[in-house]
Amino acid sequence: MNKPDMSKQEAQEIERLRQKIRRHDTFYYIHNQPEISDREYDRLMQELKDLEVRHPEWVTPDSPTQRVGGKVADRFDTVAHKIPMLSLDNTYNVGELKEFRERVVKGLVDVSSDEIEYFVELKFDGLAVTLTYEDGIFVKGATRGDGKKGEDITANLKTIHSIPLNICAGKEKIKLMEVRGEVFMPRKSFQKLNEIRAATGETLFANPRNAAAGSLRLLDPSITASRKLDIFVYGVGFMDPMPFSTQYEVQSELEKMGFHTNSNRYLCGNFEEVLPWIETWEKKKDELEYDVDGLVIKVNSLDYQKKLGATSRFPRWSVAFKYEPEKGETRVENITCQVGRTGAITPVAVLTPVTISGSTVSRATLHNEDEIASKDIRIGDRVVVEKAGEIIPRVVEVIKSVGERRGPRFRMPSKCPECKESIYRSKDEAVLRCTNSVCPAQLRERLLHFASRDAMDIDHLGPAVIDQLVSKGGVKHFSDLYKLKLQDFVRLERLAEKSAQNLIGALEKSKSVGFARVLYAFGIRHVGQRAGMILARHFHSMNKLQKAEKEELEFVMEIGEAIAESVSTFFGQKSNRDEIARLAELGIEMEFKGEAMGDRLAGKQFVLTGSLKLFTRDEAKEKIAALGGRVMSTVSKKTDYVVVGVDPGSKADKAKTLDIPRVTEDEFKKMVEK
Repeated sequence: MNKPDMSKQEAQEIERLRQKIRRHDTFYYIHNQPEISDREYDRLMQELKDLEVRHPEWVTPDSPTQRVGGKVADRFDTVAHKIPMLSLDNTYNVGELKEFRERVVKGLVDVSSDEIEYFVELKFDGLAVTLTYEDGIFVKGATRGDGKKGEDITANLKTIHSIPLNICAGKEKIKLMEVRGEVFMPRKSFQKLNEIRAATGETLFANPRNAAAGSLRLLDPSITASRKLDIFVYGVGFMDPMPFSTQYEVQSELEKMGFHTNSNRYLCGNFEEVLPWIETWEKKKDELEYDVDGLVIKVNSLDYQKKLGATSRFPRWSVAFKYEPEKGETRVENITCQVGRTGAITPVAVLTPVTISGSTVSRATLHNEDEIASKDIRIGDRVVVEKAGEIIPRVVEVIKSVGERRGPRFRMPSKCPECKESIYRSKDEAVLRCTNSVCPAQLRERLLHFASRDAMDIDHLGPAVIDQLVSKGGVKHFSDLYKLKLQDFVRLERLAEKSAQNLIGALEKSKSVGFARVLYAFGIRHVGQRAGMILARHFHSMNKLQKAEKEELEFVMEIGEAIAESVSTFFGQKSNRDEIARLAELGIEMEFKGEAMGDRLAGKQFVLTGSLKLFTRDEAKEKIAALGGRVMSTVSKKTDYVVVGVDPGSKADKAKTLDIPRVTEDEFKKMVEK
């Protein structure tokens, strides 16, 4: 603390504020018993931020100010779990649960069945994660992944206030500890998030679990922070030494350490004591503020758990009892089709309202035409509807009566319900799609993609501006963006003249991003950045690419049948060709201007790590792709080169371990600019 540029008094004040904020975090986020107002809490946090701004050398990873301190990531690194994160075997009735008990008893041959205690807890419907603490400080968090390896989502997990960043304040430090938990989104947060997405025209999340999983895998931690996620920690993956002897003790001690554990946990002296909890929670689970889809039953003794071991997929000492989703009967009043943001056309059943799980259901997804055909769902049918945490439930089956007269079979439309353009179905998909790049139902999302950094890179053209341009009817095509004048942007809310001028400049600059990026910007199905570059390099101009037959496209290295069909279908649509012509007239570059540098990196795989100074990451990727190489996200034996920038991560270490050439940025520059 005796820093030459920091007074002892300020150092003490920083630590005092941190301790105070941590205490209030515990009472607010874990015990749900706030002791101060939000305004007072914000004042304390601002005081701490101000002190840390004056003394940045004193900022620590476990400071409360660092919960949303992560930068926007390019991708997630892979993390190897010290102990595998296995899934749970599922049971759906008491008979199957008794079979689990019999396997446990058989596996513990030297133990009387009366001596085996069971631990029962709720099965949360979220995303399993692991949290690693070194010397009491939270250093890494990861998803389960495939059980052996997951994704490093530390920055996103830090935004969850119920995860302590320091578990040893005032206590003896724990050298290394890995705990397991389930991240979830409370129902109120989920409802609010979907209301916001509905208001902005975004696709709704199907259920809280999907919302939580999607939020944890966002590359921008600040967006994750706005999602109001929570966690229940339920176990220890690794701890050396392991001071606990039972599962019950594990959770009790985790709670004392400051972790958010669930209070609905029960120690059962024998198997028979487990059964009443199944009936109890089947009735009570809908009263909770979070989703639960069953119970988890574990052998309580950690020693017995070790003796029972695990299969390659499941622990033998634990099992999940899952409740069947609730169902109801109703009638199909109509079948309509809606167009999603990617052009997918989804049939939806309009139902006579029915109450399921305490809420009224009046619509149910029918997924696609194959689903309707296989279940033979028709207008007027009596049907069974299932609600398993879905926003739009699904039709399980048709209730058919002998002699009942039914309506005609449903036929999917031959034209897009929104723009009336032709639609198509790929031979390896069950989904019908509208490929019109300016279909009104897809316009907002397509414009966002068109303007994104990796596409046309139109700075300042974000969701708020696009929403206004679309809602006011000023933009119906990509080309309309380039016809707008300064006064058109100045009229928009919260857009000052300086910002409007910057936007006009960004639009003008985007005209020369290059043919490959323009291809990617169109949002053609299956055409990512690499495919766009390959097609641009091969055909050299939009005019030649438009004339290419599907067979010719398939001949191009790395393109394949799926991409060829998608590209051929896109250019076969007159509305898309007309839009390309309009963009060309407005000065958008439609020819490949890259140097004819050949294929000297053909087949070579690169991995980039650290901050690059001579190139942006996008520039480095484009140069590699232009020479026939590929950029991969992870280092493997197939990697040819690892380009090492400033502050490289674990990828550089792995390259050294695998004896893969590591090149500096200067060396890389010589490779791509010969």
